[in-house]
Amino acid sequence: MTGLSRPPTWRAFVRASGRSSLKRSLQTQHFQPFIPPPPSSLSKPGTPKTYTRLRKYTRRLVYLGLATGTLFALDRQFYASSFARSTRTFGLGLVVALDYKINFRPEPPFAESIAALHARNAERLSDLLRTNGGLYLKIGQAIAMQSAVLPPEFQRMFARMFDDAPQNEWRDVDRVIREDFGRSPEEVFGVSFDGDPTKGRMERTARASASVAQVHWARLADGREVAIKVQKREIAQQVGWDLWTFRAVTYIYTKVFDLPLYSLVPFITSRLLLETDFENEADNSERMAAFVAGDSRMQGKVYIPRVYRDLSSKRIMTAEWIEGVKLWDKEALTAPWKGGRGGSPGVHGTPLDPPGTQEVSRVVQSHPVNERLKPERTSWRGPSGKGGLGLSLKDVMTTMVDLFSAQMFLWGWVHCDPHPGNIFIRRLPSGKPELVLIDHGLYIHLDPEFRHQYASFWKSLLTFDNKTLGRIVKSWGINNPDIFASATLMRPYEGGDMSTSRSIANLSKKERAERNFEAQQKMRQGIREILGDERLWPRELIFLGRNLRIVQGNNQHLGSPVNRIKITGIWASRALVDSPDLPFRERMRNLGQHLIFRLVLLGSDVVFWTSRVRQLLGWGGGMEDDMEKQMRGIAKESFGVDLNHGVFDG
Repeated sequence: MTGLSRPPTWRAFVRASGRSSLKRSLQTQHFQPFIPPPPSSLSKPGTPKTYTRLRKYTRRLVYLGLATGTLFALDRQFYASSFARSTRTFGLGLVVALDYKINFRPEPPFAESIAALHARNAERLSDLLRTNGGLYLKIGQAIAMQSAVLPPEFQRMFARMFDDAPQNEWRDVDRVIREDFGRSPEEVFGVSFDGDPTKGRMERTARASASVAQVHWARLADGREVAIKVQKREIAQQVGWDLWTFRAVTYIYTKVFDLPLYSLVPFITSRLLLETDFENEADNSERMAAFVAGDSRMQGKVYIPRVYRDLSSKRIMTAEWIEGVKLWDKEALTAPWKGGRGGSPGVHGTPLDPPGTQEVSRVVQSHPVNERLKPERTSWRGPSGKGGLGLSLKDVMTTMVDLFSAQMFLWGWVHCDPHPGNIFIRRLPSGKPELVLIDHGLYIHLDPEFRHQYASFWKSLLTFDNKTLGRIVKSWGINNPDIFASATLMRPYEGGDMSTSRSIANLSKKERAERNFEAQQKMRQGIREILGDERLWPRELIFLGRNLRIVQGNNQHLGSPVNRIKITGIWASRALVDSPDLPFRERMRNLGQHLIFRLVLLGSDVVFWTSRVRQLLGWGGGMEDDMEKQMRGIAKESFGVDLNHGVFDG
């Protein structure tokens, strides 16, 4: 065909590929069919692989998993997860101990800084306390009261310990009441949940929930309004395990970090255990009410709610419902009074006005479970709702310091949890404050000998009587009176050997990280010096220090309206005159010394009013703020501690 190229031939293709010829291969062997080899020609069979070790460990792993699952299921069902909580605690304790052992040094190998080391372990501890809940939160709150001497990272974590704890569901509350009384809540308290007008009322949603218990409002058929404190059902099963774990972990840390702490644990755990016994709390409440009623200086100023024994048990305490303003609500305490000539609702134990029958029926029908039946009773705030109690903060704090000083120096029966949530303030018809003290689970008893020693110790602090001061603290097994005096006053003690103040100058001028590490090492040495001889150290000082610290924080929160140290000192001196268990001649001698002591304290007034004037002029804070500023400098430079009074901010 013209114009078209012919396709290449096979020969041309071979030439193009560079080959000159093709070769053909032929099979020349004779074909033989496949014949299996005879058995005699085969080697002997080997032992088949059974994988014995793999099967053994797999079987053990399965058994271990089943056993662990069964154990945790039984633990959760019958022991309220006590074993799991303890295991979690030991595991975290080991991690934290190793972390500090490896990284607590000027330049941590596995942390950016000592602050970062504190931060991550504070978060670990926070997660543990909140996950475990119950008594762990109570222990966290106890530590939080003293958290001012901890690193800032731990201070911020412990401030969250005062948030409301999760409350149990109503079926758990119902079960605790039935277990303790053998009857339903309706039968025990004479209430109705369906609006029966002949019966009382009770809210099934708690008004407040804490680590160990929660509080429900109720109005009995006879018109009494009560607070029903019900222990969380799991606490009874967990408390033994939790306290044992606390003792074990403290013992390990005592050995690992060489701190003399374990000897204090039995006293602390015994007090924590008593907090779960509501019959003990009722006893404490009635005893404190008797002390207040028998002291003319407290009558009409302090009120202890009545406890109804016939409606109480070891896990349930029914007491008078209190309407009042919490101590931390400074604005409500001082705003103008809009309530007329009377006082606050319920003041002096007067009956509270009942809720309207129609309103109760409406609430019960619209909110069958989460009902809110208690009247709000806010008329004293006025139409705008901006009114308050119209009280003097000086009167409020004077009453508070008087009360806790009387407990320490005169009565020997000390409430150890006076944080702002446990103190209500009401207005008397006279316009003066009435302080209501609740939550009487944690008390300590001071025997007369120690109480007199403690009063003399306070007198010697304020008069710089170093001979008496040294003699008393030596009998308590304390090696460094200067540090202990500063810790008690919460300001640098200026009458001793000044070792606390001079310790700043003794620090070497190294770079910041090394100085911080060296200071925190000195903090550990300071603890050893305070705890000195563990056999002689009075365990009551733990909770006395806690009480003083909380009262100091309350005064500071309200703007330091009173000279707290002077009031406390006067009570200490006066108690040595009024104490009925001292011989008459000694009391008369103490009276003469007391009059001289009052003259000596005039110098304290000069310091207080100087701070007060500066505060009013806007040139600084109050006396408590000035003292804390001094202590912050000492604590930061000497011991690497950032003091923080805001432990109630959470």
